[in-house]
Amino acid sequence: MSPTVRLEPMTADQYRTYRRVAERAYADNIVAAGMMPEPEARQKATDDFDGQLPDGVDSAGQELWTAMDAGDEVGMLWLGFTEKSDGLHAFGHDFLVTSERRRQGYGRAIMTAAEAVCRERGVVEVGLSVFGFNSGAQALYAQMGFEVTILQMRKRL
Repeated sequence: MSPTVRLEPMTADQYRTYRRVAERAYADNIVAAGMMPEPEARQKATDDFDGQLPDGVDSAGQELWTAMDAGDEVGMLWLGFTEKSDGLHAFGHDFLVTSERRRQGYGRAIMTAAEAVCRERGVVEVGLSVFGFNSGAQALYAQMGFEVTILQMRKRL
């Protein structure tokens, strides 16, 4: 049986911990993807977080949740919301499952909970980005009905 998660608003204390870990992981992923060298990746990660979340959990248009299952923290979700001419759009900036809960259906459960939040709010489209080397996430997103809208490629010389 697949787990069910409840999304609870992330607290300021949870955010501080999340930010430290997530900013470092984001920079590491940028480097691993070959997008830029480490110093630039670290600066980009800091700039991106500062730009999107200038007020932490209170940043306008951004919402962060802790995913819970029976009182246990199993992951997190960060969605940004933008009103466009055709309606409200959401973008999944980050989503993770805690390491000890991976490969147990929690990724799908968090994505299902995110979709429910979006439907409740009248979101017309949800987007996200995934690093090219993250084939597990790509497979989950494809299974959940996401489709590729842009593919960026590179060649190292």
